[in-house]
Amino acid sequence: MVIKERRKRKDFWKVESGKWYLFLLSSFLISCSTPQPTTPNQVITINYSPFTENQMNEVYACANDLSIILKISEEPDIRFQLGEPEILLGNAYQIGEEEIVVVVNQQSELGTLSLNEVQNLFASGENVWVYAEGEEMQRSFDQFVMSGRSVSSSAEVVPNPKIMIQVLEENPNAVGFIPESLLTQNLKEIYSVGNFPVLAIPEVEPQGAVKSLIGCLQDS
Repeated sequence: MVIKERRKRKDFWKVESGKWYLFLLSSFLISCSTPQPTTPNQVITINYSPFTENQMNEVYACANDLSIILKISEEPDIRFQLGEPEILLGNAYQIGEEEIVVVVNQQSELGTLSLNEVQNLFASGENVWVYAEGEEMQRSFDQFVMSGRSVSSSAEVVPNPKIMIQVLEENPNAVGFIPESLLTQNLKEIYSVGNFPVLAIPEVEPQGAVKSLIGCLQDS
């Protein structure tokens, strides 16, 4: 496997014709053409946020191809998360992307909304559901949707997208936001927040099996 390092860049968003565009920065991206052989049964510890759970199948598939054993740990070799962390001390490697969408129950009377309408809806707090302050998806929503406005203090809080989906499927009047890849037939999208990078963040400069795993994920 050939591992290539690219220049550090800076992520930024801009609006063009009413759409958000993401440019990933501050990450050394790794690419590879074929997985590098690794010593059988090497162990890598990982941790991932509930907002990247849908990408974990690919992580485990790459680990299986490379004869790597993955174990969950509170102090992992690699962390996986959606969007950039508030503080990035080392390198981050983009392994994919996820669209964040505002959704409602299929029975809801709400249709496609504008940015201003979504802002007003979540500022009012009526039948809106959010994640805890500081959660990565909530930070992205606050930054790129609310744009300085506050989500209502009366908004209901859920711990993860699975609970959000359950709430929205059971309540025809509820409004929330989830990763687009988790959208079910019982829900409908009414606004797209945009695409955000799924990042692999190693504890130290990746070497050996860690480097091979990240390379495989970027190549898949």
